[in-house]
Amino acid sequence: MKLKGFAKAAHFGPTILITAISFLLAVRLWWEGPAYLIAITVFLGQLVIGWSNDLYDYSDDVRHNRSKKPLVNGSISLQQLRRATFILLPIAIVANLIGPLGVKGGLVYLLGVGCGVAYNFYFKFSALSPLPYAIACAALPASIFYATNRTAPLWVLVTGALLGVAFHFANVIKDLPEDRASNIGGLPQRVGKAGSIAVTLIFMALSAFIFMNNSFPSSSL
Repeated sequence: MKLKGFAKAAHFGPTILITAISFLLAVRLWWEGPAYLIAITVFLGQLVIGWSNDLYDYSDDVRHNRSKKPLVNGSISLQQLRRATFILLPIAIVANLIGPLGVKGGLVYLLGVGCGVAYNFYFKFSALSPLPYAIACAALPASIFYATNRTAPLWVLVTGALLGVAFHFANVIKDLPEDRASNIGGLPQRVGKAGSIAVTLIFMALSAFIFMNNSFPSSSL
């Protein structure tokens, strides 16, 4: 039961999606051996982002009776999640720096993790809320390119950034009324539901167009 609670607190769907993308990228650019290890280290970083989000949002989740959240429904306690997060954080940092991403790739990926945490604690209240999403989703492919001693093409970084912003707007839509009641003033909350849907569709279309009109690099082996 507690394991399920920790998984939900990590926002398991998005966490697994990012982990799967990192694995597929690593396989494409390298091979399956290091790809599995890269996926594990990326997964650890995503846990840090997800858990810190639920810790920070706890009081707001209680206020809006978000009973699906594990801290609200009692699946896990605030103390348990806080302790797990503080234990995980140094493990995630060390694993990314000494793993197959290497120091350079690990630092770039950890920049993305830092952006995710910064969004949880600051940027979600700012009109600049898309910025950490754009940086983090560009940092992920960049880190894997660095792991193979290559630099990510500009179009890959742009595509990642566009997808990150699209995900940000799409993810906020369902909670817009509650967010506004809690004075969360990120850019999606400011442009509203119709504007957020439009931004999501436009940025997804742009990222698809860029991806389809460029050739993705293959393995360096």
